[in-house]
Amino acid sequence: MTGTDIEGRGSGAAPASASAATRAVVEEFLGRVEKGDAERIAELFAEEVDWMIAANPTVPWIRPRSTRADVAAHFRELAAGVEPMAGSGRAVEALVVEGNEAMLTGNIAGRVRATGKELTSPFAMRLTVENGEVTRYHLYEDSLAVAAACAPED
Repeated sequence: MTGTDIEGRGSGAAPASASAATRAVVEEFLGRVEKGDAERIAELFAEEVDWMIAANPTVPWIRPRSTRADVAAHFRELAAGVEPMAGSGRAVEALVVEGNEAMLTGNIAGRVRATGKELTSPFAMRLTVENGEVTRYHLYEDSLAVAAACAPED
């Protein structure tokens, strides 16, 4: 919870203005992801990014990233690899913001272009926003489901 006490001194929580700024960047990020423009998504990220998605050698778009250019490459590769499923795409169910930290939960769904298999996964995402830029992107998803959708039939 954010706020100040009656005398205006901080309560130890993050200032409401920091939370509002973080929420604005996160909502802009979500809008750009929905539109699928990798370059515009990457514009919201700092030049150096603390990036984490569990390594998965079966999934071509999941690998270590650390720069704004890497972010653009990730979203280009993701779009080339996964076709969003009509009506189910990325559904954010909750967004909680405290200061410069944001946590999102929801579900992702799509069809892997190379295999034709559907993929669905709940997700949680932690974003940190500093000076109007995303500096941390940690995504937690059902990596087994994603890998299974990317694996060719035997």
